Amino acid sequence: MLRVSNIKINYKEDQDLSIKNKLKKLFKKDINEYSINKRSIDARDKSNILFVYTLDISIENEDKYISDNIRKIGDESYKFDATGTKEMINRPVVVGFGPAGIFLSFMLAKYGYKPLVIERGKSIDERVEDVENFFKTNELNPNSNIQFGEGGAGTFSDGKLNTLTKDENFRAKKIFEIFVENGAPEEILYDYKPHIGTDVLRTVIKNIRNKIIDMGGTIRYSTQLSNINIEDNKVKSIVVNDSETIECDNLFLCIGHSARDTFYMLNDKLDMKAKPFAVGIRIIHNREDINKAMFGDADFNILGTASYKLTYKSSNGRGVYSFCMCPGGYVVNASSELNRLAINGMSNYDRLSNSSNSAIVVTVGPEDFGNNIFDGIEYQRKLESKAFELGKGFIPTQLYNDYINNSVSTEYNSIIPEVKGNYTFTNLNELFPEYINNSLKEAIPYFGTKIKGYDDPDTIMMGIESRTSSPVTIIRNENHESNIKGIYPVGEGAGYAGGITTAAVDGIKTFEKFALIYKA
Repeated sequence: MLRVSNIKINYKEDQDLSIKNKLKKLFKKDINEYSINKRSIDARDKSNILFVYTLDISIENEDKYISDNIRKIGDESYKFDATGTKEMINRPVVVGFGPAGIFLSFMLAKYGYKPLVIERGKSIDERVEDVENFFKTNELNPNSNIQFGEGGAGTFSDGKLNTLTKDENFRAKKIFEIFVENGAPEEILYDYKPHIGTDVLRTVIKNIRNKIIDMGGTIRYSTQLSNINIEDNKVKSIVVNDSETIECDNLFLCIGHSARDTFYMLNDKLDMKAKPFAVGIRIIHNREDINKAMFGDADFNILGTASYKLTYKSSNGRGVYSFCMCPGGYVVNASSELNRLAINGMSNYDRLSNSSNSAIVVTVGPEDFGNNIFDGIEYQRKLESKAFELGKGFIPTQLYNDYINNSVSTEYNSIIPEVKGNYTFTNLNELFPEYINNSLKEAIPYFGTKIKGYDDPDTIMMGIESRTSSPVTIIRNENHESNIKGIYPVGEGAGYAGGITTAAVDGIKTFEKFALIYKA
């Protein structure tokens, strides 16, 4: 098999025909069968926007074609042998059914380990009802919301799957294949910035869940980890819902970055440390304005809704960057604690809402909130409480020009936000400490030099984006085991991932560590 890179086709051309013509010219023969390994967009010249392909083909006498853009590839399928020999006393227990928990449980079930999954939130359909009710009434269910429930926080997001992590063992490729087998669009296998969308992702998660059950797994919803019983430095059992004890000798903590009460419960049991993170705002523009800034007058029906990635280093030394950009999406009230407010972004698969939004966040660390393990959590909570107070329970909102001038906005102008949840005008200057306000006020005009209109006076800002990543790391060894034998911290909440794909990969890596020791 040969991999052919840097095949460039104008986006308006018949892609299949043009690819075959390019391959015929390159190999001096007809190449009618190929598969797409990667596809990206080159929009640097807006008069000639290109799809850039990496293709895989089969051809005789491969060696004579090797060049800078053509190389041999081997088998790139995921392979793993579960060679563990140690007997399990009880079935493994997985805590949390977000991306890490889902793919860890899927692999455990596939290899015959019959996991028991406990999830504090509800199943996806019930969870959607609770979230929609919260958007309408502002009545929060602390255990069933955008942070907690089947699918994890990523279920109510853009469903982005891009990652900078190298996939040397093809774990991410396997994850994408499982997604597609369960209803995700096939283009995620090759798109440079793959995404599923919250609407499609809900169905995909249900399909994966049903396969886990069919393969011998058990999933219990509305079941919260209350305590862990430890004997001789090893897990013996867990307590759920403050009442039921479950015997357990292998416990996988896939708890997510917002499980603050669980972190506190673990404090006298597991070794943990504080971790830097970032906080900031959601910034909202018209979808068509971002499309035009990125693609000029190109046909967005072919190219799709434009996304972007931005970074800046402020004069006070802090990083400022875009995070979880949601093209053609919505800002959503992502709160999970009473009297505290946090927001996030969400897109459907079609990305066709009227606005595009992104978090613009500023890095913070122990120098801002302290060196104790939970100082970062309390820093988040303080800001989220302030956001709740500022908006009187609604999402605090301000136009960029009024933010610069330190005045409360009174009306929207050329941009109307797409929001899930109630929102109200406030002064975001009152929400943040000076070093965050200064960093944002430096960065946004700079971003305006990169994307035309980014710092338009009518641009809308909302706060607070505070759940960018876990504020703690649960320390683990090379076998992914904590200081207590049989407890495995996994995924984003434990401090080892930063999105759907990396969390899922960490779930698979942890499964592998386990399956090299224990037999099913």
